[in-house]
Amino acid sequence: MPGPTACQDDRMARTIVDASSRGLRSWTPATSEAGTTHLYLYANKLTHLPDSLGELRGLRVLDLAGNQLTELPTSLTGCTQLRYLYLHENALVAVPGVVERLSALNYLNVNRNKLTALPSWLGRLPWLAELRAEANQLTSLPPDLGELANLRELHLRGNQIDRLPAELSTLVQLRHLDLRDNAFAEFPTVLCSLPQLRHLDLRQNRITELPGQLLELARLDKLDLRWNAIDDEDPVLLRLLERGCLVHV
Repeated sequence: MPGPTACQDDRMARTIVDASSRGLRSWTPATSEAGTTHLYLYANKLTHLPDSLGELRGLRVLDLAGNQLTELPTSLTGCTQLRYLYLHENALVAVPGVVERLSALNYLNVNRNKLTALPSWLGRLPWLAELRAEANQLTSLPPDLGELANLRELHLRGNQIDRLPAELSTLVQLRHLDLRDNAFAEFPTVLCSLPQLRHLDLRQNRITELPGQLLELARLDKLDLRWNAIDDEDPVLLRLLERGCLVHV
């Protein structure tokens, strides 16, 4: 089997190591890979990672999707420049605790694992701008997520969430929110306090009417309500259409 592909991109100051889709059951960084900035290990059969992963001090992108991981090594705290972490389609039952120490993280993807809750410490990741936790087994969210002052996108489709904590009203930078295929019987009015919200997906819930406060979202330009039970003549719906918001029902 050929070894990992490594390349240097001087224009972007990137050193890429791609060992994806190779059927690997184990992996250890080579001495020559110490300067790696982008590491792709997705679509293998990895169940664990070595402590030496933390020696990649310049690592900015780490893609571990499509493996069989249940945890990450604590040595990952050595990767202080890590910005993008892909953990979707693994066997995680909890978000690995070491992620709390990755203070530079901008993007976290834990889609399609076995999560029943998100940890409260996620709210202490100061630069997190996009969080993806789709297709898990979540029933609620921790109030601490409201502390994510730089969060712009939150993707939670395919869970069992039926309400949102009031603290999410402080997500003043949130632009895109996907709550499709959850368990909402009522429109979560806390969303009406999000001044930057532009795209809201609430498909496949059990919502029957829209609150008047929804009209306060001046920047909302797309609202997807398909597969709910909202009347086509709902007065709030008609007002949104009148002002040019793209609404699907």
